[in-house]
This record gives sequence, structure tokens and C-alpha cells, in this order.
Amino acid sequence: MTEHTPHIEIPNRYRYAVIPHIMVDDAAAAIDFYKRAFGAREDFRIDAPGGGILHAEITIGRSTLMLGDASVGEAEAASFAAPTSLGGGTSVTLHVFVPDVDSLAERAEAAGAEIIQPPKDMFHGDRTVIVKDPSGHIWVFLTHVEDVSQEELLRRRTLPQGDSAAI
Repeated sequence: MTEHTPHIEIPNRYRYAVIPHIMVDDAAAAIDFYKRAFGAREDFRIDAPGGGILHAEITIGRSTLMLGDASVGEAEAASFAAPTSLGGGTSVTLHVFVPDVDSLAERAEAAGAEIIQPPKDMFHGDRTVIVKDPSGHIWVFLTHVEDVSQEELLRRRTLPQGDSAAI
């Protein structure tokens, strides 16, 4: 009889989260960019037999991100696509909380990210920057600055632009 270790239903790194899995045209270059721009750590990668990356995982802050090359046979067969093949648009925005959104924005821009919205304090209580990475994915990085009640959130959201009601 073989002894089995207790089964863990969900590995700790995946608990309490939806794990994004993005597709890119050059996963190795994307991983390098995420390391330089966002301070990512590469956890592991599985190379595809014909070249490219079948699957990789990185960590940004406390968040896990899966990624791979859209051109790998398995990805093509499942109709996964990179934003570049969709005319530059994307249907997903990736949100990550970080300790210092301002320094992350500087680092990301220096590494080649396009700043879509510079860092600013938002009505919802977070300082936020929105960037587009070279692969075409949109990222929203946030630093939490204050807890805002639902009532205050709604009040701030209805204020005229320029009165802490930034979108």
C-alpha cells in the first residue's frame, strides 16, 4: 500500500485569488520587462518543445501572474491571443497593490512602460497609476492611503472633476 500525503485542495499561493494568465508575443522578453519595471520575481517556466515559453509564473508584490507565448502550438490551438493580435486592445486590466506606486511608476516608465495615467490620489482611497506594458497589457498599480466608507465613496464620486473625484 502506498502512503499518500494529505491532499491540499488549493495551494497556498493560489488561495483567495483569481490568477490572471496572460498571453504575449515574446514571454521571455515580457518576463525581463516585468522584472525591470515592476520588480517581478520569476518563479518558474516551462519551455515549449519547439521554442518559446509554454507556461511561466512570476510574482509581483504578493500577486502571482501566469504567462506564456501566444505563438506556442498549445496556445494557438486553444485560441489564446496576445493584445497585439487584437489590434492593440485588451479586455483585461491587471490590478496590483504595491507599497509605493510613485516609485513603481518611475521604474516602469524607465523600463519602457507607457504611462496612461500618472500617479494620483483617487476618490476610492488609493493612489493609482495606470501603465501599458510593451506587450499591450494594461496595469493599474495602487497604494492604499485611506479607508473610505461606501457613503463617502459615493459622495466623492459625485463631486465635480478636480475635487478629489478623479476617475
